[in-house]
Amino acid sequence: MAELRFSALREVFSRQAVSPDLPKEKISEYYGVNVFDLPKMERYLPRGTYLSVKEAIDSGTTISREVADKVATGMKAWAIEKGVTHYTHWFHPLTDATAEKHDAFIERNDYEGLVESFSGELLVQQEPDASSFPSGGIRNTFEARGYTAWDVSSPAFIVGTTLCIPTVFVSYTGDALDYKTPLLKALYALDRAAVDVCQYFDKNVKKVIATLGWEQEYFLIDEALYYARPDLVLADRTLMGHQSSKDQQLADHYFSSIPERVMAFMEDFEVEAYKLGIPVKTRHNEVAPNQFECAPLFEEANLSVDHNQLIMDIMKRIARKHKFRVLFHEKPFAGINGSGKHSNWSMVTNTGINLLAPAKNPKGNLQFLTFLVTVIKAVNDNQDLLRASVLTETNSYRLGGNEAPPAIMSVFLGSYLTAMLDDIVEKVTGKKMTPAEKTELKLGIGKIPEILLDNTDRNRTSPFAFTGNRFEFRAVGSSASCAPAMIVLNAAVADTLRTFKKEADSLIAKGIKKDEAIFQVLKRYIVESSPIRFEGDGYSGKWEKEAMKRGLKNIKSVPGSLNYYLSKQARKVLIDGGIFTLRELEGRVGVEYEKHTKKVQIEARVLGDLAINHIVPTAIKYMTELLENIKSLAMVFNEIEFERLAGARKEVIIGISDHISMIKKLVNEMIDERRKANVIENIVERSFAYEKNVKPYLEKIRYHIDRLELTVDNEIWPLPKYRELLFTR
Repeated sequence: MAELRFSALREVFSRQAVSPDLPKEKISEYYGVNVFDLPKMERYLPRGTYLSVKEAIDSGTTISREVADKVATGMKAWAIEKGVTHYTHWFHPLTDATAEKHDAFIERNDYEGLVESFSGELLVQQEPDASSFPSGGIRNTFEARGYTAWDVSSPAFIVGTTLCIPTVFVSYTGDALDYKTPLLKALYALDRAAVDVCQYFDKNVKKVIATLGWEQEYFLIDEALYYARPDLVLADRTLMGHQSSKDQQLADHYFSSIPERVMAFMEDFEVEAYKLGIPVKTRHNEVAPNQFECAPLFEEANLSVDHNQLIMDIMKRIARKHKFRVLFHEKPFAGINGSGKHSNWSMVTNTGINLLAPAKNPKGNLQFLTFLVTVIKAVNDNQDLLRASVLTETNSYRLGGNEAPPAIMSVFLGSYLTAMLDDIVEKVTGKKMTPAEKTELKLGIGKIPEILLDNTDRNRTSPFAFTGNRFEFRAVGSSASCAPAMIVLNAAVADTLRTFKKEADSLIAKGIKKDEAIFQVLKRYIVESSPIRFEGDGYSGKWEKEAMKRGLKNIKSVPGSLNYYLSKQARKVLIDGGIFTLRELEGRVGVEYEKHTKKVQIEARVLGDLAINHIVPTAIKYMTELLENIKSLAMVFNEIEFERLAGARKEVIIGISDHISMIKKLVNEMIDERRKANVIENIVERSFAYEKNVKPYLEKIRYHIDRLELTVDNEIWPLPKYRELLFTR
C-alpha cells in the first residue's frame, strides 16, 4: 500500500497548504519597505551623516565612528518603528550558507532599568565566536574570536523582528573567513583596472561597477514525500530511484502554466523579496517536472550576491508555509535536468555606459571591443581557475550532462562578432597601419549596433556565452553562492585589463597612435585566446576531441580541479592582484577539499544505511512471499504443472537474491574504502581517495537498488518513487 500511503500523505499536506495574503498595493508602493536604503537614510539621518554614508557607498571611503553612531541611532529608530526587537550581523562564512547571531536592542541603565540601545560601535563591528566555522586550518579551534564589520555598500534589512546588517567576517588575525571580503576586493580591483582603460575613450569615467543578474533554478517537492525520503533530507538528492516512465521527454512542463499550489508559493515569496528590495522579475516552469526558475533585474554584483543568498533563505522559509520543500541541489534526480544559477555579468560606468554593449559610433565600439576581447582573454588564461570556482561536489553531477555546459571552458560569441574578431586579426599587420586600414577597421566596428543583437544567439551548451550586452556564466551551480565565481571572474578580468593597459601604454610611448596601439594589442589577444572560442555544440563528443587538440582541459573531478586554485596563474590573479593572501587562499582551498570529502562521506553513509536497513529487508520480505507462493503451488499442482508455473517465480527469486548479495557486498566494500580514506591525514590525499575509491560505489549500489525497485511489489517498496516525487498536484 506504499503508493496509496504516500498519495494520502501528499493529499493531507496539500490541503493544509495556505494561500498567500497578497498586498493590495502596487509592487512599487511596498518595494523595499524592509530595507534601510538611501531614501530612508535621508529621512532618518542628519543631512551631513546621510551625505557621508552616500559618499562611502559611491566612492568606497570609510566613515568615522561619530558618523557610525548617528547612523546607528537613525537605523534603530527606523527598525523599532517597524516592530524590530533584535539586530544581527549577517555574513557569509565558507559554508555556502549565511550566518547570524541575534542580540536584543536592550542595555541596563542604572536610572531607567532596561532601555533600547544601539551604538555605532555595535553597528560597525562585533566579535562573534568563530571557532566552528571552516577556515582550512588558518586558525586553531581555540582561537575563537572573529570580527564582523559593516559593509556600508549593502543596506541593512529586516527579517521578522530582526534587523540584519550585512558584514564581512575575518579572523582575529585579519584573515578573511567569508566570501564577501574577497568579493569586495575583486570588485574594487576591477573598478580601478577598468577605469584606467576607460580613460583611453572617455575622461569622464571615474568608476566602473560589475553587474550581476542571476537565474535561480530549483525543484519543489511535497513536504510529506520529502520526509519519506531520508536521502533528500540528509543529502539533498535522491541516491536511488528508477526513472519515471514519463518525465521531461515531451518538454510539456517547460514554460507551461504554473500549477496553482506552486503559483501561490511563488507569489508569496516574491512579496517577501520585494519588501526586501530584491527586484524579482521572472518566474516560469523549467524543463524537468517540478523544476522552476526565478530571476531578478540586474544589480551591482555585491548586492546581487547578498540578494541571492537572501532569496534562497526566503524560498526555504515560505515553502514550509505551502507544505513544500525547495531543492537547490544541482542534480537531485537522475535522468532529468539538473539546476544551475546562470550568472549574467557585465560592467557599467558611472556615466551610464554598459561596457559590454555595442555603441552607436566607432569610438564607442572600439571601447566595446576592447572590453569584449580582454574578457575573452581573461577566460582563456584563467579557464582552469574559473572551472575550480564552480566545480563543487554537488555541481559535478550536473556539469557535462546534456542539460548543462560541459566541464570544458569555452566562450561563445555568435557568428557576427566571431567574424569581426577574425577580420581585425587579418587587417592589423603589427606594423604601422595605413590610413585605408584604419578607416576600414573603424567603419567595420561602426556597423555593430545595426545587426549585433540579431546575430548573437544564446548557446546553451557554452559555459560562458555572450548574449548581446553581457556574458552569461552558465556553469555556476544552483546551490552555490555566486560569490566564488564572481571573485574569480572579476579578479581575472581586472588582471587582464591591467596587463592590456600596460602593453598599450608601452606601444604609445614608442610613438604609435593610441587607436593603432589598442588594435595591435587586441589583435594579439584575439589570436592568443582563439582556443577558448567555440561556436558549436558543447555537448558533442567531437567538441571533446577538438578541445583536447586546442589544449583545453576537461576536468570533471572536484579535487582535480581544486588544484588549480594554487597554480602559478591563479597566484598571479588572486594573490598578486590583492584578493587573497597566500595564507587565505591555501585556507579556503583546504575548506573546499574538506567539503568535498564530507559530502561524499555523508552520501555514502546515507546510501549504506538505506540499502541495508530499508531496501534489503524489503527485498527479502518480497522474496519470502514468492517462496511461500512456490510452496503453495507444490501443494496444489502435480510435478509437471508445478515446474511450468514455478519457473518464472524462481527466476525472479534468483534475480532478487543476486541483487541483495551484490548490494551487501558493495556496501561492505564501500565501508572498507571509507575507513581507509578516513585515516589519511593529508586533506588533499583524503579528498582524492574519496573521489577515486568511495564515490564510484554510489552508482554501483544504486544500480542494484533501482533494479530491485522494478521487481519488488510496489505496495511494499519503502520509499516514494520518482513518479510520485516529480508531479506536484
